[in-house]
Amino acid sequence: MLKKNLNKYYIFFLFFFSISINQYYGYIGIFPIDSFLIFNSGFDFMNGYLPFRDYWTIKEPFIDFLQAVFFWIFDVSWFSYVLHASFFNCLITLATYFILKKFNLNIHVSFFYSICVAVLTYPNAGTPFSDLHTLIFCIISLYFFILAIREKNNWYWFFLPFLLGFAFFSKQAPTAYFVVIISFFSLCYFLFNKNYKSLLFSFLGLISFILFLYLLIYINQINLKDLIYQYILFPQSLGSSRLDWVFPMEFKRFVWRFKLHYLAMSVLFYVFIKEIYKNKISFFSDNLLIIGSIISSCIALIFHQLMTINGMFVFCVIPIVAAFSNIFSNYYLKKAKITYFLIFLTLASTVHYYSKYIKTRSFMDLNNVNLNNSIDGGLIHKKLAGIEWITLYYPDEPLKEVELLNLSSDFLKDEKRKKMIITDYQFISVFNNEYDNSVTRFWWEFHGYPTVNSKYFSYWKEFVLNKIRQNKIEVIYLIKPFAGGIISLDNILDECSTKKKINEILDQIVLKDC
Repeated sequence: MLKKNLNKYYIFFLFFFSISINQYYGYIGIFPIDSFLIFNSGFDFMNGYLPFRDYWTIKEPFIDFLQAVFFWIFDVSWFSYVLHASFFNCLITLATYFILKKFNLNIHVSFFYSICVAVLTYPNAGTPFSDLHTLIFCIISLYFFILAIREKNNWYWFFLPFLLGFAFFSKQAPTAYFVVIISFFSLCYFLFNKNYKSLLFSFLGLISFILFLYLLIYINQINLKDLIYQYILFPQSLGSSRLDWVFPMEFKRFVWRFKLHYLAMSVLFYVFIKEIYKNKISFFSDNLLIIGSIISSCIALIFHQLMTINGMFVFCVIPIVAAFSNIFSNYYLKKAKITYFLIFLTLASTVHYYSKYIKTRSFMDLNNVNLNNSIDGGLIHKKLAGIEWITLYYPDEPLKEVELLNLSSDFLKDEKRKKMIITDYQFISVFNNEYDNSVTRFWWEFHGYPTVNSKYFSYWKEFVLNKIRQNKIEVIYLIKPFAGGIISLDNILDECSTKKKINEILDQIVLKDC
């Protein structure tokens, strides 16, 4: 009875803590391009402006939809925005706790690992972010795979393609790696065990998701060509170029930098090799399929971290990997010292990464900024009240930044011509309650849309000009600065525009006949 009540208390605490810690850090510091990207696109989605159809996007359409749902339920505010991220922090925390208990890991130890997951996962960014959403979907997909094997429940196989599909439409990578890993180990399981009924459930789940996706595309009149070009073909060209960031594969970058991850995996490596050496066919045993999938997934996430331009975030998998190392060391090695080592490793890594990245807001490029210089975001708009506003652009003069933003926002509010707004500060059109007519979700040449040297540039140029004509845009406004550098439309607009400076951060481009 005491254990049952303790379990309830632990679940309640994990729920409250995982939401509260992210709500706290979601209000500290701003990195405009990341902090407001989904804020704006969620607002657009809620008002019927859809990705692929109305604006160019290479990632996150499913996250935009989820944010629209949060805005619809809780109103358009910073609170509901951060709550979206907090919900996912809670989701991965409780999912981790429940799966560890499914493996009969000690309840106190399961609670400890889950607390560390809550600390290290979403508070790193605080606000909805594609890499973290995708990572959470991928890890929960891995949990479904593990539980499908352990509990022999075919419904896990059926819903697994849906989770991976949601992950893919949050971001293509690392989802593609998880699709390959889970598919490989699933096929090993199906074929070795001759479990064709589970294979059928998995196939039916895949077909159901594809039909569901097709129905959404058809109902919302999204051109399939636009989706393929924007979400499949152009991002593939980015992926091939980013391989240069990984190779040559140096020990210092691929191993030493992630030494805590490998230490957390070390027990799994040992058990995996030891059991295969003892009995070669044991590779196809349930436990070793699970261990192999966990090791492969962790290495895939390390690989993904090296390929991304975003800050460090994969340290949140250390408690998860350590927890499974703890589980399988109990099964195969039965040495208490290993449990103590894994708990100490997890605690040390949690303290280290919390201090180095989360507390300093390093993910938002604020690690060298004095956060005490921040001011209340309510000076910009009442719905931003409570934010400790400070950015890397005006670290010593946040009030000047706010004054310039308010000046520019008021100017745009008075502009009656049909306009397009280009900015990293994408809350402006939201609080002015208007569609910004931006032709892309975020402005970062090469990483967000094709450069003039790309084979997809002609498609991008045609897409932009078509949207300008369809929306009858007369004037374009650029609000600086941009994380992606100087934004130039000269290679698209050619000779059909004139540009002038309005104030320190606001430029105007008047269109003639484009």
